[in-house]
Amino acid sequence: MTPLEQTVYLWLEERGVQIEEIAELTFFLQINYIPDVTMEECIENVQTVLTKREVQNAILTGIQLDILAEKEILREPLLQMLRSDESLYGIDEVMSLAILNVYGSIGFTNYGYIDRLKPGILCRLNSKSDGKIHTYLDDLVAAVASAAASRLAHTRHLLTILE
Repeated sequence: MTPLEQTVYLWLEERGVQIEEIAELTFFLQINYIPDVTMEECIENVQTVLTKREVQNAILTGIQLDILAEKEILREPLLQMLRSDESLYGIDEVMSLAILNVYGSIGFTNYGYIDRLKPGILCRLNSKSDGKIHTYLDDLVAAVASAAASRLAHTRHLLTILE
């Protein structure tokens, strides 16, 4: 694991996000399409997504912006937009596109679905119940899970063709 990848894992953990929770979202997205999907496969695909440099950069940037907002270091009006996760502030979703672009168009539909539904960890991150700002992190976690689901779908499809 590279130092940058280690930092991503550390920062996710510090923000209360476990890889298994991201994998649960991936599982949620794929269970209806791949009935024999396992959590182990989902974890493996999440970990693979997290090896990509553009994914790592997006996560580190988003987490840092959330932290700066918590510390009130950002200037207004940006600070208030991040504090409230303003619905018309879409840069957090735009940053997630960098992750979704890595594994194709299925990731976009998966992302839109879970971003709207907010299952699992997304509900907790979006609730602000821990007193932290996760304006970027909730979208980045959704994007990683969606990209992992896309990768899993493509991999399984390829295996079916090759059999």
